[in-house]
Amino acid sequence: MTKNIILCGFMGSGKTVTAKAIAKKLDLEFIDLDQYIEKSEGLTVSEIFARFGEEHFRALETKAATKLGAQNGRVIALGGGTVLRKENILPLKQNGTIFYLEVDAKTVLARLENDTTRPLLRQNKEKAVFELLEKRSPLYKAAADYTIDANGSIDYAAEQGCNLIITLDCGIKAVEKIAYANSKGIDVIVCDHH
Repeated sequence: MTKNIILCGFMGSGKTVTAKAIAKKLDLEFIDLDQYIEKSEGLTVSEIFARFGEEHFRALETKAATKLGAQNGRVIALGGGTVLRKENILPLKQNGTIFYLEVDAKTVLARLENDTTRPLLRQNKEKAVFELLEKRSPLYKAAADYTIDANGSIDYAAEQGCNLIITLDCGIKAVEKIAYANSKGIDVIVCDHH
């Protein structure tokens, strides 16, 4: 049973690109939470916001996070605002490890310069990015088990995140196997050959 690998972070932090790369390398299913909601509702995130408002979207997000949190072996890219509700994080953490892809406002603005699909950035984009990032950064950090610096090129950030997660995943599997062997009365000796 493989725990879920879950990526959180601000819009434009590279969650989807990184999650796809990890899923491919580990041969796991990739799920983008926003796309998952869009598929189940038959509407885009922008359409859900426009028709029903942000609060309705957040309720859909909670429902999806609860359902996905009960599953195994997936790489999940959360929406940028998923961390706004604690009830979204608890079910995800019980069966997954959360990684925060940390970016600064300058990186976000550069990556999203021509992006018009983000409902919360439709007005003054620069002001919105600074305000939302200031509000959400502590929530991302609180939700995460690990933080990855995702500034710089998105491909480099994805590579760094992927390498860390794969390294940790291998370490977790080794620890789980040792614990299992010990529970069966088998002594395991670990040697470090550097």
